[in-house]
Parts: sequence; C-alpha cells; structure tokens
Amino acid sequence: MTAPFLPLADVETTSENEAFWNGLRDGRLDLPYCGNCAVFVWYPRAICPICHSENGIEWRPLPGTGRVYSYSIVAKGSGRWKESGPYVVAYVQLDSGHDGVDGPRVLTNIVGSDVQQKVKVDAAVGMVVDSDLKHDAKLGDVVRNLLRFTLA
Repeated sequence: MTAPFLPLADVETTSENEAFWNGLRDGRLDLPYCGNCAVFVWYPRAICPICHSENGIEWRPLPGTGRVYSYSIVAKGSGRWKESGPYVVAYVQLDSGHDGVDGPRVLTNIVGSDVQQKVKVDAAVGMVVDSDLKHDAKLGDVVRNLLRFTLA
C-alpha cells in the first residue's frame, strides 16, 4: 500500500465497477472491453457507451502504462486538496497491451518527487495505486485505492 501524497476521493464500489476496484487492490489495471466495438470502456461500467451492448463486455487487463496527453499544475487546490498544492492533474492515454486497440484516456494525477518540474506532454508514465484507510460508520474500516501515475 502506497501512502498517498494527495487526499483520496471517496469512491463507491458497485456491481458494475467491482472488478476494477478489486484489480487495483491487487495491483492490476483491469477494464471492461467491448468486443463489438473493439474499445476499452472508461469509466468502468457494464454497458458499452458506444453500442450500448451489455453482452459484448468482458474484463481485460491492461499493462498500467501510458503517455501524458495533457496536464495542468494546480497551484492551490480547494476542499480536501486545499493543503496539497502544487500538484499535477493530467489526462493519460493508456496503453492497451492489445494490438490494434487503443487504451482509453483517463483523468488522473501524476505523482512523485519534483513531478511539477519534470512532467511534459507525451511523457511515459506507469501506474501506482494510492491507498489509505478510512473509517465508515456503516462499514467500519475501509481501504480505499485510487489509480494514479508516476513518470517512467
């Protein structure tokens, strides 16, 4: 479990995204793939947003690598991120690991030391899972995991 540099957002596990969160917990990046459209589905859900198929969806592993598509350096955040700035928010184009199929583009954070000075468009990145423990009144202690990236 990696100690988070940034606070983690609250996430809700549902039957549609449970495989994604379980994969992160185990250090994997698993996403739904629509065999009808030959696309990975981001954000994880049970229905393809392109063809609306439920039957063509299967979960596939991705290598957890990609490239920075675009980024912004947030000097001063708000809310729970108020004390965290500066930090990097980026779109990462994921590698699919499957010939002829693009991975999805995800909104995420690029984390690591001096990342604000080193990040650039098209920089190679690798996934990291930030985790923390949160107490929930109904569920007790819950480990939360969030997909983030470091410069490769």
